[in-house]
Amino acid sequence: MRERMSRRQVLGIGGALGVVAAGGLSSAAALARRPARTGALLRSDVPLPPPFRVPLPVPEVLAPVQVVDGVERYEIVQREVTTEILPGLRTGLWTYGGTFPGPTIESRRGQAITVAHRNELPVPTVVHLHGGRTPPASDGYPTDLVLPRGWTPEHTAHEMPGMSGRQGMQGMHDPRATTTEVTREYTFPLDQRPTLLWYHDHRMDFTAPAIWRGLAGMHIVRDEAEESLGLPAGSRELPLMIADRAFGAGGSLSYPALDPTLRSRPGVQERYLAGVLGDVILVNGAPWPVHEVDAARYRLRILNASNARHYDLEAVLDDGRRLELVQIGADQGLLHAPVRHRNLPIAPAERYDVIADFTAVPVGSRVRIVNRAGTGRTRDVMAFDVVRKAADASRIPPVLSEDLPQWQRSEAVRVRDFAFRAGQLADGHGWLIGGLPFAPDRTDVTTRLGDVEIWRLVADVHHPVHLHLVGFQVLSRGGHAPLPHDAGLKDTVSLRPGESAEIITRFDGYRGRYLFHCHNAEHEDMGMMANLEIV
Repeated sequence: MRERMSRRQVLGIGGALGVVAAGGLSSAAALARRPARTGALLRSDVPLPPPFRVPLPVPEVLAPVQVVDGVERYEIVQREVTTEILPGLRTGLWTYGGTFPGPTIESRRGQAITVAHRNELPVPTVVHLHGGRTPPASDGYPTDLVLPRGWTPEHTAHEMPGMSGRQGMQGMHDPRATTTEVTREYTFPLDQRPTLLWYHDHRMDFTAPAIWRGLAGMHIVRDEAEESLGLPAGSRELPLMIADRAFGAGGSLSYPALDPTLRSRPGVQERYLAGVLGDVILVNGAPWPVHEVDAARYRLRILNASNARHYDLEAVLDDGRRLELVQIGADQGLLHAPVRHRNLPIAPAERYDVIADFTAVPVGSRVRIVNRAGTGRTRDVMAFDVVRKAADASRIPPVLSEDLPQWQRSEAVRVRDFAFRAGQLADGHGWLIGGLPFAPDRTDVTTRLGDVEIWRLVADVHHPVHLHLVGFQVLSRGGHAPLPHDAGLKDTVSLRPGESAEIITRFDGYRGRYLFHCHNAEHEDMGMMANLEIV
């Protein structure tokens, strides 16, 4: 991890230590094949239901429990439940508030809220508001644990063994960690552009299985300027959390954890080191759901909450024609102007705000959302049934937002280079940034508050790279112009196998310790995180 790297060094990354391709670890020759997916498929042990039979659930919007001096206070209990996901079967989940996804929080730009989380699960948790401009004390650093009642110091010593593949870290102490017992109150100023955020567990070494078990929910920030645009709203605005899962005998969630209790030993079985891919596609917690719509415009707030699966979404009518997807927003809010797509790739943790216009679709028709990157059952995502004609006063303005930052290359005070790749560590395989696995007691990058920087990222296989605290703009991919879906302000950029990208950002907001990491959750758990200190 250096501020400068030669072109020869950048192009050579990935060859020395090997790369990961579909199905697990392999030689560097796999890089040339540019695999369509990074990870291995975990198959369910139960018969899977036919698609488009289950109605699409819409998560409830959480109400504040009180308002003090204009600050809304919310409460969420993290607890185990058993519910029906596959028809006729019961599935145990770890949840926020008893549901998967957790309840949606809706808030206003610039109006601070607090969310009190109570941990009634059998292991520690950490809550991160992904995409939030959040002070470090509430950002969900992986060692800032909320301990369950009765968790002893002996438990905690095992709770921070270091990422899978790091030797000599057993019982390591993070001197800056702040732990609490049972409850923790997170403060979110929300001084940021309106957008779809999401909250999820971020506990060190165990993020992937915790999200897989259900610890994820959505958070929408709104403001008056966006509401004045005339975009589809109310029942015609749908938050859609897409996530793949696999199911064991009897309907239980299946996951290849080395320690199914998630108490001490991190990591997954070797076949799944590149990432865990399920064979069931859930949308808002329902398998391949269907939703009845008017012949009108709908705003789809799409989140890929999968651990490792990438999607390439396409809307297809009964007769094979494709319905255009009009992108109006990215991870960090509205674009300057709409971008029209026939298909839209989306990596883990990315969000896209799109308009689907069913106005000209005949009543009685079905529009399927398909995944061009999937095979078999994972090609289907969900469906919309157009059931009635209706009035529609919504519109898509030619200009959506005028408040996007306009950072210039000339403003950058430094350029940094980061290689995201697999590596052979002392006691096993891991995932590295700049040749190093994550260590909470090491500062990897130090920058000054207000500095503009350009980061050049290069990958061996698929790596969705996420920066905490700040949004960024994509300057280039592989030395060429950004792709159409790179428009706007993002907080996660999807690097494809063998690909490089440049991003630019201003590190503003707050001083303190933050993270940047791969959001393939298995990669993250096995070392692909780094510390960012803003001073």
